[in-house]
Amino acid sequence: MTDPALYAPREPIFPRRVAGWFRTLKWWIMAVTLGIYYLTPWIRWDRGENLPDQAVLVDLAHRRFFFFWIEIWPHEFYFIAGMLIMAGIGLFLVTSALGRVWCGYACPQTVWTDLFILTERWIEGDRNARVKLHHADWSLRKMRLRLFKWAVWLGIGLLTGGAWVFYFTDAPSLLRDLMAFSAHPIAYGTIAVLTLTTFVFGGFMREQICIYACPWPRIQAAMVDQDTLTVGYRDWRGEPRAKGKTRSEATGDCIDCMACVNVCPMGIDIRDGQQMECITCALCIDACDDVMGKIGKPRGLIDYLSLSDEPMERAGATPRPIWRHILRPRTVLYSGLWAGFGALLVYGLFIRSDVELTVSPIRNPVYVTQSDGSIRNIYDVRLRNKIGQDREFHLSLTSEEVLRISLEGRGELQSLVVPADSTILQRVYITARPVDPAASAAQTELRIWAEHRGSGDRASRDTVFHGRVK
Repeated sequence: MTDPALYAPREPIFPRRVAGWFRTLKWWIMAVTLGIYYLTPWIRWDRGENLPDQAVLVDLAHRRFFFFWIEIWPHEFYFIAGMLIMAGIGLFLVTSALGRVWCGYACPQTVWTDLFILTERWIEGDRNARVKLHHADWSLRKMRLRLFKWAVWLGIGLLTGGAWVFYFTDAPSLLRDLMAFSAHPIAYGTIAVLTLTTFVFGGFMREQICIYACPWPRIQAAMVDQDTLTVGYRDWRGEPRAKGKTRSEATGDCIDCMACVNVCPMGIDIRDGQQMECITCALCIDACDDVMGKIGKPRGLIDYLSLSDEPMERAGATPRPIWRHILRPRTVLYSGLWAGFGALLVYGLFIRSDVELTVSPIRNPVYVTQSDGSIRNIYDVRLRNKIGQDREFHLSLTSEEVLRISLEGRGELQSLVVPADSTILQRVYITARPVDPAASAAQTELRIWAEHRGSGDRASRDTVFHGRVK
């Protein structure tokens, strides 16, 4: 006798087509999200000379991120970190209020899987036809349908990978290079990898990505509580189940038609209770409501509900209104944190200066004694011009003691031109004469200024001057 197998091959899931409010909502969300993803790189935004005119661009070559009128420099990565924190808090907020609606409606895996299922249904037919084709022996018809379907899936994957690389360089220029086979190999490699992963994840792995690869089904347990609204089955109303002639006044509303199971993209039976695999897409609600309407029973046998309302509903009482489940201390706290981070980011964007200055003292040696006894300190000054045109900046210093500033390679000039949207490094000398107190003091505080006299934009940094201690 052979030992039983420890691994069961995956049985593909073929969801049945369903119509209803939630299915329509998913279609709209899929259309909007895919439209944003595919079309955004082609939106133009005039930023003036010497700057890219692509509305959304991750410019790795110049280490900048453009988002319409917002420009993020490498040292401003805290804006990106803030947006990621906001995304995380927003995900916690939505999950604590409505369960895994992100997974069911807007997750990229869900959106592309929906698109792949749509094309599969268009080519091979609805659920029964696809199940029959899957179990049928290979024939010319089956091979033709499968090759056509896979070709469409590869086309979707190619568009997906192509759209992604357009976010990292000028889209029209890259498209011309791709068509002429003169683009950088990294572009072709990235497109190939994303095409393959989209093809495999959306066409073959589907629910397995959600169950095995994604950590969110396991994390969500900490985000939901008894007041969270999530998809559930009112077993006190539906049980015991019965079909056709076996039904009586003692049976529940569920006729065990399996409609809720047949439309589920995860292949689960919501009547078995809450399950990790459920992504709360609510397609089972549409399917069940349709059946309830046909047999003359009230809708809502499967519905968005909370565990805290179960005792009241079992007793025949009216459940609490939806707003009381959504507006509760946890969701209010998440909302406040989310809004607070958003306000800080907006404030940070408004207070940003168009010129930035950093000062790095050269401390090897700490100071230099010149032939006339003067003490000189050396500094590296980085000046960043964040405007799309060349600008001349005047450098100066302020201190309680007498100090003199000079720029290496500039002669008597204390000004320098910084090209548009770039940073320059300037060596700066600060000197104290032998008779000046700063020459013999251990440290003298000072501030270096850079000012554009035409606009009044200026920046400054504090540093110290080291003298010769006797």
